[in-house]
Amino acid sequence: MMNRLVRSTALAGALAMLAGGAMAQEFQLSLSTSQPVTDPLVIAMQGAEKKIEERTDGRVDVTIFPSSQLGEDNDVLEQIRNGAPIAVLVDAGRLAPFMKELGILSAPYLVNDYTQYAAITDSPVYNEWVETLADDAGLRLLNYNWFQGTRQMFTKKLIEKPADLNGVRVRTIDAPSWIATVSAMGATPAPMAWSEVYSALQLGAIDGAEAQLTGAAGIKLHEVSTNVALTNHIQLFTGLATSEQWWSSLPEDIRTIIDEELKAAGDEATRMTADKLAEVQAMMEEAGVAFNEVDLAPFREATAKVYEEVGLVEARKALEPYLPK
Repeated sequence: MMNRLVRSTALAGALAMLAGGAMAQEFQLSLSTSQPVTDPLVIAMQGAEKKIEERTDGRVDVTIFPSSQLGEDNDVLEQIRNGAPIAVLVDAGRLAPFMKELGILSAPYLVNDYTQYAAITDSPVYNEWVETLADDAGLRLLNYNWFQGTRQMFTKKLIEKPADLNGVRVRTIDAPSWIATVSAMGATPAPMAWSEVYSALQLGAIDGAEAQLTGAAGIKLHEVSTNVALTNHIQLFTGLATSEQWWSSLPEDIRTIIDEELKAAGDEATRMTADKLAEVQAMMEEAGVAFNEVDLAPFREATAKVYEEVGLVEARKALEPYLPK
């Protein structure tokens, strides 16, 4: 009788703990990125996942979906606009269809060094754009401090000047400023999903891809490319965009914790990415990829028209006080 009572009490206690655990997870948050689990971005997300769950005592359950497991970024943005509790790591070029001015953050040669982005994203101009995006498109841009690396030109031929890109089909991001930039550099833009780039290069469907080193290493572009021209055309920063509807429904203390930890994770991802660039280049060179410095002036001159083509002249003027002199 006593043993039966003990077992019953223990079982009741276990069920209570399970029920308590289930009740504790009041909120779900999925983090989506196109990058693989080995990328510094995903590693930083994993750190944020642990800290958010710890600081909220398990009230928030965070799940990371790398390698576009929830779909391509543009598709995930549509899920988010419909209220899904997802935050997707995207560049501002993908947000430009919803808020044109934000597209300037992915415009060519906007800054000379990735550290110069902080002055932009700390500015009242940027913050006003973020609020307009939330009000008009239902997208809340939580932060924009995840540096993925500087975009370079991966090809199967030597590229030294814009003319060398004539007739070269180059994969780029499916967003207005990215397509206009690749076209202005002299190449034929070929927007496609990041997950398809390796096979497209391998099969000859495209001749090259513009990408950052860490991202390229993640999908082994060094196996299907022979040359990297250091064009430095875009300092690729990204940010986490989520549903404004979902975000505004959260208690203030939960929003604060998520916001703080994801911003800290962005800083950590940036540090890890910057530290890894030289290592990745050395690995690619050892694999037989040639890196060549190019004269940036012709590329800057060729892409200067992009700002007018995609309607970013006024946005650039608005940011002038925060741009490098």
